[in-house]
Amino acid sequence: MSTSGPPTLEAAGPLAWLRDNLFSSRLNAALTLLILGLLAWLLPPMLDWLVFKAVWGPQPVAACDAVRGQGACWAVVWEKFRFMMFGVYPFDQQWRPALVVVLLTALLVISAIKAFWRPMLGVIWAIGIALAFWLMGGGFGLSPVRTELWGGLPVTLILSIFGIALAFPLGILLALGRRSELPIIRSFSVTYIEVVRGVPLITVLFMASVMFALFMPETLRIDQLLRAQVAIILFVAAYLAEAVRGGLQAVPKGQYEAAQALGLPYWKTMGFIILPQALKISIPPIVNSFISLFKDTSLVVVIAIYDFAYAVKKSTETDYAWKKYFIEAFLFSILVYWIFCYAMSKYSQWLERDLSRSAQR
Repeated sequence: MSTSGPPTLEAAGPLAWLRDNLFSSRLNAALTLLILGLLAWLLPPMLDWLVFKAVWGPQPVAACDAVRGQGACWAVVWEKFRFMMFGVYPFDQQWRPALVVVLLTALLVISAIKAFWRPMLGVIWAIGIALAFWLMGGGFGLSPVRTELWGGLPVTLILSIFGIALAFPLGILLALGRRSELPIIRSFSVTYIEVVRGVPLITVLFMASVMFALFMPETLRIDQLLRAQVAIILFVAAYLAEAVRGGLQAVPKGQYEAAQALGLPYWKTMGFIILPQALKISIPPIVNSFISLFKDTSLVVVIAIYDFAYAVKKSTETDYAWKKYFIEAFLFSILVYWIFCYAMSKYSQWLERDLSRSAQR
């Protein structure tokens, strides 16, 4: 008996695959040849500048000057690496933020592994957060370091991780509030979401840093980093609320009616039936908000906080000898941002597939 279905690569052969995917029509063939021509024209000089003729490792600036215009100067990354990663944090204490970066990254990796999705994960995160702030801030045997001296990648990770962790439940509550039958709760949720989404993040940061202090007593001083963190949480929560609301609307009405027929109260209906389905549907826009948050942390520079992007920028600006190699420094920052954002994107795709397989069982 013959089985129907498209032929596999082994059965059809590579030539058939090329014909079906790249040369299936005259237009596709023309576009394929055009793209191949552009790659053949652009890739050799790009690879020469980026890799083959570039200056690697701990080289003096004179070595970069000798090949300037012909190859990239990656020696600037080696020379300014610690400033890029940790900003103006005390030089002799930079092992502490380095451990924080490793610790926070390890917590993210552990949280992404399904086998660790247990109540103990919350305890691990609590211990990890306590260790991170102890290492960054000092005390209990470590020399204190003010938050004004914090900078670089640890600040970007702190703002992103805590922004995501605290904005996510707030966004769920706002989404539920916007669909609530209670007029006061619904009006408050709608007003909050629309007002916050109607202003840029830089405005919210400016309000939290400058305007908020004008309304507080002179004796009460709130840390600048904490104010930026709260502003980011409140801002991102409004966008997450709309993403979750879209998922709630996509859940079939029969699911609500089935829960009512079983006599389940509101919170059990939402917690055990509606929200698991809504959050699964909302994974793409939710992860998109997470990625946007990770990149938007660079805006905290307007309130004098040294995040990773600003530390990279200042690493070359403050040194005249290396100033002309700022392009290589920015390319390094692009690579770091891309690694984190790409990891979040690929993990969300895996999570969608895994949840779909679990639902089919």
